[in-house]
Amino acid sequence: MKPEKDRPIVPPVETTDAGPDACGALPGRTVPPSVTVVELDSGQVIAGLAQAMALAEREAVKRIGEHMLLSWYDRDRDFESPQHSSECHAASAVPGYVDYGINHGATLKVDVQGGRFVFFYMPLDLQDG
Repeated sequence: MKPEKDRPIVPPVETTDAGPDACGALPGRTVPPSVTVVELDSGQVIAGLAQAMALAEREAVKRIGEHMLLSWYDRDRDFESPQHSSECHAASAVPGYVDYGINHGATLKVDVQGGRFVFFYMPLDLQDG
């Protein structure tokens, strides 16, 4: 039997293009088709994370109703939540906050201003059964 660290837990996520863009994000598909991707870029000035999060929250309510924010990324500050989730993904094409969101039930990715702020949400199904 293989040691625990040698067994893959989740199959790797496909990407369609090779190499990072100028912002360090991988072009192409970095989320599975089961995750809806919404890109918001109205041309308005976004002051920071709080304003971007408010926009993304409104989009999440409109698309999936009650929801939970699972992970996010703020490129301005190069900060992510959960913190340090990308440390174990240093050699990976998929950032840690993306992997975390996908593997914890995200069905919605909201990308604000071309990757400047990225949010992963899951719907809350509070009905029994």
